[in-house]
Amino acid sequence: MKILALGDPHGKLPKDIPKNIDLILIPGDIGKADLARKKSFENKKRVQQGLPKLKETARDIKEIHNEIHKSTLKILRYLSRYAPVYTLQGNVGIPSNSQVRKDYEKYRLKLDSTMEQLKKINGVSIVKNRLRVINGLRIGFLEYFTDTSWVKEFKPKDYENFMKKAKRQTDKARRVLRSFDMNLNILLCHQPPYGFLDRVNFPGAPKNWQGKHAGSEVILNYIKRYQPKYVLCGHIHEAKGIKRIGKTTIINLGSSGDYRIINL
Repeated sequence: MKILALGDPHGKLPKDIPKNIDLILIPGDIGKADLARKKSFENKKRVQQGLPKLKETARDIKEIHNEIHKSTLKILRYLSRYAPVYTLQGNVGIPSNSQVRKDYEKYRLKLDSTMEQLKKINGVSIVKNRLRVINGLRIGFLEYFTDTSWVKEFKPKDYENFMKKAKRQTDKARRVLRSFDMNLNILLCHQPPYGFLDRVNFPGAPKNWQGKHAGSEVILNYIKRYQPKYVLCGHIHEAKGIKRIGKTTIINLGSSGDYRIINL
């Protein structure tokens, strides 16, 4: 099987899609999210300076939603022409129906449902924390979560609240990984394992983030114990590359047109 493994697209595709692809795998962050990222980093800087976060307006919500919504559909419609596409939720998530409803209740915004539109595209699957057997390959899909290791490493200002949420999400991720057992051909996850292809060096990130590890200890422990053949991830784009842990090949696929061909 010839697999096209794409880095986090963020609204961009490779200049040339290789021919005769059997399967396309994406570790999340499909849509363009420049507006959301800009606002997130602005708020982090304001918190560090002791200033209140910028207020969300209905206009902000609509612009951010439409940017992600339109670019996500464009990317997946295009890729589905070449081969079946399987992906998951990254930290720049595909807007959920529940979020669309919340935005309507709060702002009276009538936003298009990305998930409903995706159901109309043949050959596209958004997999939520499940094992799928695809053409004989056992592939585990682990969507983005906040690991307690991230909270300890980055020490956000509202540490206690972050840690409470992270503990719940980390426990859930640990259960999901255990359900995959020990015979995975591929683990597709958004963030890298802790200490491997996960160091933050992005110029636009806050200064106190630089040089820190943004990977997951839960994913690292799973790899050490169960040794899947491949781990495909993204998230920390500047750390793209290949590393090994025992028998496992870890590939941080990068972003915005980066890709690898994997033959299995």
